[in-house]
Amino acid sequence: MTALKPPQRPRIPRRALDGVLLLDKPVGLSSNDALIRAKRLYLAKKAGHTGTLDPLASGLLPLCFGEATKFSQDLLDADKTYEATMRLGVRTTTGDAEGEAIDTREVRCEEADVRAALTRFTGEIVQVPPMYSALKRDGKPLYEYARAGQTVEREGRTVTIHALELIACALPDATFRVTCSKGTYVRTLAEDIGEALDCGAHLVALRRTSVGALTLGHAVTLDALSDASEAQRDAWLQPVDALLSTFPLVRLDEEATRRFLHGQRLPLSALAIGSDARDADRVRVYAGEGRLLGVARVGAGVLAPERLVVSAASE
Repeated sequence: MTALKPPQRPRIPRRALDGVLLLDKPVGLSSNDALIRAKRLYLAKKAGHTGTLDPLASGLLPLCFGEATKFSQDLLDADKTYEATMRLGVRTTTGDAEGEAIDTREVRCEEADVRAALTRFTGEIVQVPPMYSALKRDGKPLYEYARAGQTVEREGRTVTIHALELIACALPDATFRVTCSKGTYVRTLAEDIGEALDCGAHLVALRRTSVGALTLGHAVTLDALSDASEAQRDAWLQPVDALLSTFPLVRLDEEATRRFLHGQRLPLSALAIGSDARDADRVRVYAGEGRLLGVARVGAGVLAPERLVVSAASE
């Protein structure tokens, strides 16, 4: 007698969503886990995040759905702002509170000394990436070497600290706000400030407040998403071009739109565009009625399509 197969659960249909969700990621959750939860709540077909926040960190994590994933690299390359609390006097294996203490020193500095030390870390600085990072050496993440008790040589990398200010000080803890270029390790910044103060330091809290032009003020939590209706969740989605707000805008007439969507380069001399767009490297391109068409490069006297929005190209 043939055993009966258990009935299969019906597949829940996935939705083709296009947009950007500004998520306020909680402490203790990885960026990928946060993405999976949000994707499941939206029943979205396609989603991705725009740069990892460690489980220790909270704050702004823009999530891209559908066509918005094409432009996520622009946020990976964007400047970011964090509020970070460092604890002076203790260095750890990981540079943050998740590691074990490896060096303890007396904290002899005062608030004025901390403020003075911060001024030494603005502008272009060189950072040596931490061993507990996802950077790869010979195809293997550095954190795997670190977990095996190995240390490998790392080259310093130049990053830019656009702004750095002390916003609270109750020694041995000090909280600062930093706006920095991509590739900056705030853990390493805290450690280096601690060394400049001759007492060492490690990061105990980190919160990201902005990514490019996107800010935490419009972000929503996973708890709020879970409690909301489908209509409310959809209302929280930003349009795809929320990722492109810093790019100059170009509008095309009907004929230029048709040619652009076929991947053709358009001579700038034939387009009515402003000087800000003519002088830019990249621009966001719209049809005359306001429909986003994609992103283009500007140079050598032409507007060259770079990435197109499929929903526009298919019309």
